[in-house]
Amino acid sequence: MPDMKAIVDCNSFYCGCERLFMPHLHNKPVVVLSNNDGCIVSRTDEAKALNIDMAVPYYQCKKEIEQNGVAVFSSNYNLYGDLSKRVMDTLRILVGNSRVEVYSVDEAFLDLSMVPEAELYTAAKEIKDTVELWTGIRVSIGVASTKVLCKIANKLSKKDKVGTQGVVILDTEEKVMAALQKTPVGDVWGVGGRSKYKLKEMYNVYNAYELSRMNEEWARKILGGVVGVRLIKELNGEPCIEMKDPLEKKKMIATTRMFGKPVYTLAEIKEALATYISRAAEKLRRQYGAAKTLQAFVVTNTSADNLYAYQPSGRYRHIHLPMATSNTAELIQYVMPLAEELFTPGLKYIKAGVVLSDIVPDATIQGNLFFPPAKNNHRLLMQTMDNINFGIHEDAVKFSATGLQRNWKMRQELRSKRYTTRWNELFEVH
Repeated sequence: MPDMKAIVDCNSFYCGCERLFMPHLHNKPVVVLSNNDGCIVSRTDEAKALNIDMAVPYYQCKKEIEQNGVAVFSSNYNLYGDLSKRVMDTLRILVGNSRVEVYSVDEAFLDLSMVPEAELYTAAKEIKDTVELWTGIRVSIGVASTKVLCKIANKLSKKDKVGTQGVVILDTEEKVMAALQKTPVGDVWGVGGRSKYKLKEMYNVYNAYELSRMNEEWARKILGGVVGVRLIKELNGEPCIEMKDPLEKKKMIATTRMFGKPVYTLAEIKEALATYISRAAEKLRRQYGAAKTLQAFVVTNTSADNLYAYQPSGRYRHIHLPMATSNTAELIQYVMPLAEELFTPGLKYIKAGVVLSDIVPDATIQGNLFFPPAKNNHRLLMQTMDNINFGIHEDAVKFSATGLQRNWKMRQELRSKRYTTRWNELFEVH
């Protein structure tokens, strides 16, 4: 039998994080909204049963949500990020750091090659129970010989949480065939919306089993070359998508946000870009990096009435820095002229962002002989500022260029407390 893998997937993760600190919402419908309270991005099973669809704008189903007593939350990324880290750290403790590949904020692949075949279910169930006990986050686990089959097993475990106990093992040809026949082709990992339509309408391929029967040359032509061939092989139990080493250092760091309301002035654009470059610089320093290239962009909206019903028009500017840096003050100085180049009076701006690239290790940057020692010592200043902001709350210490009022900030009118990362928002027990 090939070495077995697993995927651990948090159930309705954003909603699960909200429920963790609000036990009265268990078995109740809950949804979480995207940035600026725009669209639904997470739903519990109870909300799905009410036919509340994913990615639907909140304003379109607000009346239905209120009539059915659905709990609604703005995205609380501080909370979700911290609880995600706890889940992933738990998995690393259980199976070993090198055997965990974090795939997304709520998913991780595990290498279970060290587990005997007869003990796969017991091991997977123990992982599930331990994660839920230690973190409070409900998870489902799919185990199979390939990543694509793991995803299929995981979907089946979620469709029948009671019957499967949240764990599905595809360890025999019979189980794999039955699982493929139950899986619609659109639910196969790697089959997008357009491909799903094409497979059904043009080739009469309706489920994963029918897809697995197609030959490799057909897959190469219809499903995107090598990617399609890998998909067919994985469906047939031949591993082609290997476990990846954890990506410790990013090659590019971006911070982008939709504005809470349209922006019309240069001052607000400058405040936003200064704020975003500050966040990006913090991320850069966390991986002990420095960037050589800075890009800034803005997005305008020509629609007169609706902020989200638009054909976006983006403008970009970039600069190659004279020397790689992670100093927030220096990066703000470089982004301000870009803001002036990007701004055109009279336009309505709905989004902005910055991207740092050409990242190198901070330790490789030499001090400048012609600068005073205080200027070469900016690392200590930035580290001190980061420690204060992390220990108290973000923006406890900030640059004035980022603004004081920030009326353009992203809307989060329904956000819960940041229970695990803010002293003044800790969960209270009475």
